[in-house]
Amino acid sequence: MRIAFFDTHRFDRTAFEAANAAFGHALTWFEPRLTSQTVGLAAGFPAVCSFVNDRLDGPCLQALAAGGTRLVALRSAGFNHVDLEAAGRLGLAVVRVPEYSPQAVAEHTAALVLALNRKVHRAYARVREWNFSLDGLVGFDLHGRTVALVGLGRIGRATARIFHGFSCRLLAVDPQLSEGDAKALGVEPVTLEDALARADIVSLHVPLTPATRHLIDAAALARMKPGAMLINTGRGALIDSHALLDALKSGHLGAAGLDVYEEEEGIFFQDLSGQVLQDDVLARLLTFPNVLVTAHQGFLTREALDAIARTTLESVTRFERGEPLGVTEVRAEQVLPR
Repeated sequence: MRIAFFDTHRFDRTAFEAANAAFGHALTWFEPRLTSQTVGLAAGFPAVCSFVNDRLDGPCLQALAAGGTRLVALRSAGFNHVDLEAAGRLGLAVVRVPEYSPQAVAEHTAALVLALNRKVHRAYARVREWNFSLDGLVGFDLHGRTVALVGLGRIGRATARIFHGFSCRLLAVDPQLSEGDAKALGVEPVTLEDALARADIVSLHVPLTPATRHLIDAAALARMKPGAMLINTGRGALIDSHALLDALKSGHLGAAGLDVYEEEEGIFFQDLSGQVLQDDVLARLLTFPNVLVTAHQGFLTREALDAIARTTLESVTRFERGEPLGVTEVRAEQVLPR
């Protein structure tokens, strides 16, 4: 099947071209993000492959359907950038990659915590200028600290196993977590309010939905322990960025590690080093010594990229053959597995 790939990067092409040797699809690469302004590039392609910062709203999907597209393949687990109700009305099938490498994101979560705590990013910059002073680089032992995991899906569970290795106390915020699973994972089920009040580190691992948008707002940040650390490797809009900025400026929040950002569309995955950053909130966040931002790279391991490519191409093959799409299919009315 002919597939139009949007918002493509070198790491995408390498992984998909290697995996496609077993499938034989015709892959065409486009650098622009897929939006209602660029959708004309997809005309005549029965399948398109979209990334996380594309914008598949109603007008975009309508143009895709009019141009002959029948399948939208998301090379991501998240699907908040797709109007699923519109896709259903237009008869467009939508598939995603529900699980590629939970370990990749969990390990990046731990990397953000360790780097922020031990000031690795600051020390690296300092010694490159031959400044070998240790002043201002004091961290704390993770051993015995309380870590709250908001969301105990596959990534949250992988993160729990990592922090168990540091002998942390683990709190879990997830109404779907059974008593047996909580015991097996060694976590204490609590409410979000309790977790915020007790945790030294709060890490977000829930999908972005209308219910979770700005889950961490000004009120939630105020409930956190003074000096606590907030980590987000889920979706940017889980955190109210303006409220986050205020909590950092006041000194109430001790540190923030962000692999995602609320307004990352059009910024992340791009080289803007020769331009003036137009997002004032992000520009301000980047000035804080206790904030570490990475550009949505939590998934970026060879194993994860290989799994994303293989799962996506398998879904395209099943669709082409008229076979059931299984757990990779996304519909507005279904309850989605995490």
